[in-house]
Amino acid sequence: MHINDFDYDLPSELIAQKPADKRDNSRLMVVHRDTGAVEHKHFYNILEYLEPGDCLVLNNSKVLPARLFGIKAETGAKVEFLLIKRLDGDLWETMVRPGKRLKPGDVVDFSREGATAKFQATVVDYGEEGTRHVKFEYEGIFLERLEELGSMPLPPYIERESEEQDKDRYQTVYCKEEGSVAAPTAGLHFTEELLGQAQEKGIRLAYVTLHVGIGTFRPVKCDIIEEHKMHFEEYEVSEESARIINETKENGGRIFSVGTTSCRTVESAATLNEDGQSSAYQVKPGHGNTGIFIYPGYEFKIIDCLITNFHLPKSTLLMLISALYDREKILEVYKTAVEEKYRFFSYGDAMLIL
Repeated sequence: MHINDFDYDLPSELIAQKPADKRDNSRLMVVHRDTGAVEHKHFYNILEYLEPGDCLVLNNSKVLPARLFGIKAETGAKVEFLLIKRLDGDLWETMVRPGKRLKPGDVVDFSREGATAKFQATVVDYGEEGTRHVKFEYEGIFLERLEELGSMPLPPYIERESEEQDKDRYQTVYCKEEGSVAAPTAGLHFTEELLGQAQEKGIRLAYVTLHVGIGTFRPVKCDIIEEHKMHFEEYEVSEESARIINETKENGGRIFSVGTTSCRTVESAATLNEDGQSSAYQVKPGHGNTGIFIYPGYEFKIIDCLITNFHLPKSTLLMLISALYDREKILEVYKTAVEEKYRFFSYGDAMLIL
């Protein structure tokens, strides 16, 4: 399939620059795959579409304040780091800007008290696609220093500086496991109250972890999408969450994936029943890395329904939802969303695909 098959026109004013005043006040477009019908609701209505015995799968990865602004020790030049992945201990793969200024051996200071560096990094090697491998030296606990000095890595289409409120609003209320450089944005709409109401209704919650990586920021560069290679991302499914998901399916409940990252996680962990007596799939608990790329033609093994935000033109996420429904119908739905002035991307509105 050609990349242009996943293009659409989006007025820039529909790209949300701020979150909704309250998480679940965002709008919700409900898409019924069986009839093609579309409803316009708010996110606080979402439990109307779930039944007791259904299961919400939520990605509890926590976004790191991974953007750092520092000074090159040798020259005083200003540089910017975006931490991508912890390689080992205090060694990180990092995007740097401007990249030409930093070579192995260079030292960058991020904070100083008098003449003593409190938080600095040394470039130790070149990484893939222009990244650097850097080793941090610091006083105290790394994540505490990062929380103090770092900014939330808002996506480039949010054209403003990160603010203090983003440290709360660019996280889900159930985030727990540190490691993402972008938020699993479908989960941003949930409040603790809404999750409590879901449980009171008999809806089960299963938490998985997928640390959102650099692939989120990079466009598909191939004209033929089948040639695209996803970056690998780390995921984990606990014994308990696998049991909840598998029991839900065995009992005839539906699996609602909250976001594309949860979807990619459980689809990566899908395995045929070990008894060999059934063709049904189940989720296998464990830790791994996934480069799964879901595009039209893919047969979903675990999830039945998807809660997601509106995605960028030509993006792998738009291809994923086109696999769940139908490419042409998804583009029709997106056209409707533009006409109805839904808010797009990370801080935007949501879609429920039933």
